Amino acid sequence: MVRNRRERGEGQFGCLVGLVFLLIAGLIAYMMIPVKVKSADMRDTVRDYAKIAGTVKDHEIRKAILSKAETLDLPVSDEDIEVERKSGEIHVAVEYTVPVEFPGYTYNWHFKHVAENPIF
Repeated sequence: MVRNRRERGEGQFGCLVGLVFLLIAGLIAYMMIPVKVKSADMRDTVRDYAKIAGTVKDHEIRKAILSKAETLDLPVSDEDIEVERKSGEIHVAVEYTVPVEFPGYTYNWHFKHVAENPIF
């Protein structure tokens, strides 16, 4: 005698577990992707200012990076920015940590963007 799946008592538990994992992955992506995009924008800003360092003073670089961080709503302070000129090169580094709040857990995502270029 051939029985239907439902008659044997088999449920859709595997589908439910897969759906829960999919929802968790969606929540993680929803919370993390905007932070990653903002961080990439900040990295590009650091690289751009390292490239034009010959025409811009150190305090202007700091001011521009702080302004960009404020625009992007990133927790960057003046102490997090390092600008050094030595032997015809510039070193610009920005280090900060973004807290990403999940239900019941806070993940502290650490970023460090470094750019070094010759000064022309």
